[in-house]
Amino acid sequence: MPSKKINSLKNKHRKLGVLAIVLVSYVVLLIALVLFETNSQESPIRDFFDAVWFSIVTLTTVGYGDMYPHTTGGKVVSGVFILGSFSIFGFLIGQISNYMAERLEERKLGFQGTNFTNHAVIIGWNNIGYEVLEQLIGVGKKAAIVTNRRDDIDLIRESYSNQQVFTLLADYNKMELLDKVNIKDSAVVYVNFDDDTEKLVHILNIKKYYNDLKFIVTLDNSNLKNTFLSAGVTYTISKNEISSKLLASYIFEPDVARYSEDILSFAESDDDYDIKEYKVTTENPYAGMTYNDAFFKLKKDSNIILIGLSKVNGGERNLIKNPISDVTIEANDFLIMIMNGGASVELEAIFKTEEGGY
Repeated sequence: MPSKKINSLKNKHRKLGVLAIVLVSYVVLLIALVLFETNSQESPIRDFFDAVWFSIVTLTTVGYGDMYPHTTGGKVVSGVFILGSFSIFGFLIGQISNYMAERLEERKLGFQGTNFTNHAVIIGWNNIGYEVLEQLIGVGKKAAIVTNRRDDIDLIRESYSNQQVFTLLADYNKMELLDKVNIKDSAVVYVNFDDDTEKLVHILNIKKYYNDLKFIVTLDNSNLKNTFLSAGVTYTISKNEISSKLLASYIFEPDVARYSEDILSFAESDDDYDIKEYKVTTENPYAGMTYNDAFFKLKKDSNIILIGLSKVNGGERNLIKNPISDVTIEANDFLIMIMNGGASVELEAIFKTEEGGY
């Protein structure tokens, strides 16, 4: 049994022992008070109930004055109650303070869990995780961060609202703790470790507990792409491959490279552009239109450029880049568009769905 659990059990047993001693002492004092006071005809304390009432009034420092001891022995017992009131209140205040502090710490470290749904779960925290989180927050998405470093929790909570970002301090090997980030209802899980092999092992371990998750990883070694896809990873991104393509574009087509870099990030204003995809619902005004008609209507009405669509069939996504004009847009398709920040707000109002729309 881990030492923390042993210490916790010892503390519980110690507290229970102290409580038992206090209760026994309290009952003994009440009995003694009744025995002393029944020897005096003038004393209002005649039975056990009277003694309990007197002790409550005394210990709470209310002091109604309706009952008080007349015998020397009764006064000694009353003195013990009066002195005990200081200890009891000190003990109670200390316990309440400790309880509140523990609950606040548990909440801060994520031990009370979250009810986020359709959110991103990022396991492992570093500079890449920070950049990913910035993009997610920029498009209004929620994220849950799992880290095994206490200092990360403080930094994340200082930078982001707990309405947008949930943090959990956890041992990466304890898969059952992932229930705290509501991983089963997440949109995607990003395993963000430094080593590719460590990422693969962790994903395989997670899949033993949660079967239907979507995983995404960034790879240092692009040769491992097929291995990760075979392991059930939904998307893999090679950091070196992306960097090399962008670098080559800057060398020969600098304007294309600048455009590509711009649309990879979220659009903050009307001067910023981004590629977004939205799910077509049955109420979507573009459902049933041909691709060509939708292209011109989006450009005319909202200055949005339709560049492709994705058709989903049996969980498989078929991406069609700039399809021929007679392709019909159907419910559950995803429209892929280039737009500025202002147009995205207008489009969400028309489509009645958020970006992504999973």
